[in-house]
Amino acid sequence: MKSIWYFVGLLLTTMGAVIAASGLYSLVSPPAEAKIFSHLHPDLWWGLFMVACGLLFLFLNRTPQQK
Repeated sequence: MKSIWYFVGLLLTTMGAVIAASGLYSLVSPPAEAKIFSHLHPDLWWGLFMVACGLLFLFLNRTPQQK
């Protein structure tokens, strides 16, 4: 049986990848009207942070191989 933290890591990785992809898209084609602090690209940074945290959860909660 998998721990709940495994599924939290899976969810963080998935959602972080979607947010980071959105940040990359806004980096390539900037929106017509700029928002406050949009030049810092927070969606890209938070997406990458969520992916890193999700992968950490997945790595720490993996089940050992049975022989």
